Amino acid sequence: MSVNRLILGDNLEILKSMECDSVDLIYLDPPFFSNRNYEVIWGDAGEIRSFKDRWSGGIDHYIAWLKERVEQMHRLLKKTGSIFLHCDWHANAYIRVEILDRIFGKKSFRNEIVWHYTGWNKKLSDSFEKRYDVIFYYAKKNNAAKFNGYSKPWESVEEYVKKRKQKVHKDKHGEYVLSDAGNGQRIKRYLKDAMEYGSPVDDVWEFDKINNSSKERIGYPTQKPEALLERIILCASNEGDVILDPFMGGGTTIAVAEKLNRKWIGIDQSVMAVKVSELRIGKQRNLLKKDLLSTFSVQLHKYDYDTLRYKDAFEFESWIIQQFGGTPQNKKGGDLGLDGKMPDGTPVQVKRSDQVGRSVVDNFFAAVRRNDKKLYEKNRKEKKPIGYIIAFSFAKGAIAEVARLKLKEGVVIELITVDKIVPIATKPTVTVTMRELSRDAKGNCEIEFSAEGHSEAGIEFYAWDFDYDEEKGFKSMEILDKVGKQTRTFKAGAHTIAVKVVDNEGLESIEMIKLKVNGVVRAG
Repeated sequence: MSVNRLILGDNLEILKSMECDSVDLIYLDPPFFSNRNYEVIWGDAGEIRSFKDRWSGGIDHYIAWLKERVEQMHRLLKKTGSIFLHCDWHANAYIRVEILDRIFGKKSFRNEIVWHYTGWNKKLSDSFEKRYDVIFYYAKKNNAAKFNGYSKPWESVEEYVKKRKQKVHKDKHGEYVLSDAGNGQRIKRYLKDAMEYGSPVDDVWEFDKINNSSKERIGYPTQKPEALLERIILCASNEGDVILDPFMGGGTTIAVAEKLNRKWIGIDQSVMAVKVSELRIGKQRNLLKKDLLSTFSVQLHKYDYDTLRYKDAFEFESWIIQQFGGTPQNKKGGDLGLDGKMPDGTPVQVKRSDQVGRSVVDNFFAAVRRNDKKLYEKNRKEKKPIGYIIAFSFAKGAIAEVARLKLKEGVVIELITVDKIVPIATKPTVTVTMRELSRDAKGNCEIEFSAEGHSEAGIEFYAWDFDYDEEKGFKSMEILDKVGKQTRTFKAGAHTIAVKVVDNEGLESIEMIKLKVNGVVRAG
């Protein structure tokens, strides 16, 4: 199964297409049953459509909407896997009884975790303030699921003694000793052992919500703190495991899984959620200086020609074979011109080119026969394709030769154009203007930038990099700009700024601006 993917679409359909027993840990934070418009967070077409789907009829409809998705998640989990479902008081009782107990079984229940957080005090009317969410923790198979344990290390001896309210003294060997009562008699416990073991974590977790001053904040209203996801991922998975978040939102689960060296898959119906998560992962990788061995892919509804046609050939080859339903061979050279295979073993070749000619067909035909004669003969006898060639377009010579092979020799080679696998659209354009607002005695200059995007699909948002390096790539300093306006102060010297525009299909363009403070200002 392909991992490290951000996928745009209805998670139910995507989950149905995934392999059984392929995921180690699932965390989901589905839209709460609150019946309020603020549950439409991003406001794009995909999210609004999903909102209408789950609100077409009361609590029963909401539970049915969520239940069919959790059924698929149960199928995807390995027997050692676990699920953490995040909800609040509006529907937590229904979710536990009608969904989790029925699908996973009561014996697979592990914990009802209470995430408690602080908030603004308000005048109480007829009840206590509601300051917690619930996270239900279930195992796929109770006795087999991973649990690494989780203890919180003590910060100091003083903290331990104060919170545990225990006295400490030295024994005759000069070691610090804790005296506890146990089984009706005094037993000796050493302080160093208690400090090393740490404090076991219970099922009430104290993490503050993301506020306006948080360094983690990306502008997503229901963004969860990374510490919360870190605890979940560390306790129920190991390095290299696959983490799935089918309601990805702002991408916190994915970002934390990446930091902890897990593989991941994130799904969301919102274009903005997928693109914001993409920018977030890109920025994080830039900060962590991750190499190209850990590439990730973004699966959209449409793709622009230029990006696909001129991207890295090996990366494109692997990606398009996966989109076609095959498995790339993932090695450079020595492949006889065969870049991957379909589930039944039938070879696939990819040409990141237009107007692919007859010579490619000839060479591919020879390579297929050399590669696996038994499979070749089987497919030929059954009049199935002996192989597939994927390219952006094919010349008349290639098309004619494929027709001749089928007619004269009974050999079927299918020529597949990229737009038959993934829909191709025109990416957006963007223009940028700027104006000087002020300048101080040191030459520092305050400048306002205005970006205007153009796309038939409509513009979703803008992102900005105010220290752009073309070789290192775009790193978002401002991820979620719905208006296209930013103001920054620059010191004297040369600066490069880049703005990225994203449209409602998830397609994007970058415009670069060269700025020289105390000199000529020009755009390029």
